[in-house]
Amino acid sequence: MSYRHFTTFERGRIQKLLSLGYSRRSIAQKLNRHHFSFSREIRRNMNSSGYTGESAQLAYDTRRKASKPKEKFSESLAEIIADKLLVTWSSEQIANTVTLGTVSCKTIYNWLYRRMLPALDVQSLWHKGKRRKVEKRGRFSIGTPISERPKEVRNTFGH
Repeated sequence: MSYRHFTTFERGRIQKLLSLGYSRRSIAQKLNRHHFSFSREIRRNMNSSGYTGESAQLAYDTRRKASKPKEKFSESLAEIIADKLLVTWSSEQIANTVTLGTVSCKTIYNWLYRRMLPALDVQSLWHKGKRRKVEKRGRFSIGTPISERPKEVRNTFGH
């Protein structure tokens, strides 16, 4: 049995079977759940009036919503970041100075890739390091190529 969250239907069945007087282990067996998962569900959602499926589902929804991180994106922050990127600041500089560590450089890149920052694309970023050099092995880089020389020069020996 792998772990999965209890559904609304299962919580309703738990409420009904508890009111009928079934034992905790037998209810867990009927739901095809481990008895410890079932006991945890009862312990977390029991209140003064007993276990009710509706209140258990509401408590689950609020816990689930609170467990996810809050979104850091705002329009004002996006404008500030876009202005700094247009002035050729790197995402690391922006993350460590303007946002004071609340937004990481990876988050700024993710916002760029999702096109959440106004009028910017990945090509406008500042690139660190040296530019790539053109491969020159096997070619002469001095003088003009033979194909571009005049025809009379190509026919004489030594040119």
